[in-house]
Amino acid sequence: MTPPPGEGFPKLLRLRRRGAFLAVQRGGRRVSTAHFVVYGRGNRGRPARIGITVSRKVGNAVVRNRVKRLVREAFRHHRHALPQGVDYVMVARQGRPVPSYDAAAQELLDAAQRLREAPRPNRRGGRRRRGGRA
Repeated sequence: MTPPPGEGFPKLLRLRRRGAFLAVQRGGRRVSTAHFVVYGRGNRGRPARIGITVSRKVGNAVVRNRVKRLVREAFRHHRHALPQGVDYVMVARQGRPVPSYDAAAQELLDAAQRLREAPRPNRRGGRRRRGGRA
């Protein structure tokens, strides 16, 4: 059974490779919510995409999969309310599984709004050198 048009979650709306996750986390803005740390980074006008990270510190496999399902559904239903041209990475916070779909959806929307207003990250080039000659 295929979902109605516009209701699916195709691959083009997901971050799938480690490099894409790292690019958003290293080069994007960050805000914290009750259950997540949310990173956002521009993606040159493409549709909004999402990546979800839930470590074993959050809970067992059942809990981790539930958190991911809730976030995916929240993104799928509210992606038109999110600004286009932004990639999001949602990292579940340790020991705080999401209690409900409504909480996940509200935190996603609040985080997207706060990311728009967040200051740009510090853009220092290269690594710092310690000691020695420059």
